[in-house]
Amino acid sequence: MGELTDRAKAAGNKIAGGAKQVAGEVTGNDKLKAEGAAQSLKGDVQNVSGKVKGALGDDV
Repeated sequence: MGELTDRAKAAGNKIAGGAKQVAGEVTGNDKLKAEGAAQSLKGDVQNVSGKVKGALGDDV
């Protein structure tokens, strides 16, 4: 995956994760809230990966 692909996936995961966290909060569903937090964290990791690929080249 290239830099832009990682960053696009990161954005999607962060948005979806945030939505799950809010839905879990509103409904009192701790499992959904935790899934959202994990997905949001996955987005953060993908974003860092994209930044590294951008700095070092997409061959990483």
